[in-house]
Amino acid sequence: MNATGNLASMDLLTLAERRLDWADRRQQVLAQNVANANTPGYEARDVKPFESLLEGSSLPLAATSPLHLAASSNPVLAEQGEIATERSPDGNAVSLDDQLTKLADTSGMHELAVNLYTKYMSMFRLALGKTG
Repeated sequence: MNATGNLASMDLLTLAERRLDWADRRQQVLAQNVANANTPGYEARDVKPFESLLEGSSLPLAATSPLHLAASSNPVLAEQGEIATERSPDGNAVSLDDQLTKLADTSGMHELAVNLYTKYMSMFRLALGKTG
């Protein structure tokens, strides 16, 4: 499956694995930003949002009632605007507050993916009749 494979054919384990890989890459990039917080002229970097990796592979919304409204777009994939960063006198554009907030958010996303993966594997083991 390619990087933007069909979400409908992707199982939960594959999606969780891709999310964990994304979170790992983002943690590395953000840690590099923090490490270079005092480097003159350094530009803070970030990876593309995880949702952008799934563009073009979203599942259609199910209308289980004729009273449901048709969705015009997927709100999860809506783009977020860039926040302008301030520069220090030496040209450094790293805000430690922003980087630490992003690190905390990414850690929470990682924890969620791990929990979903663990729960899915527990259900799978239960369905197979294995308790350990």
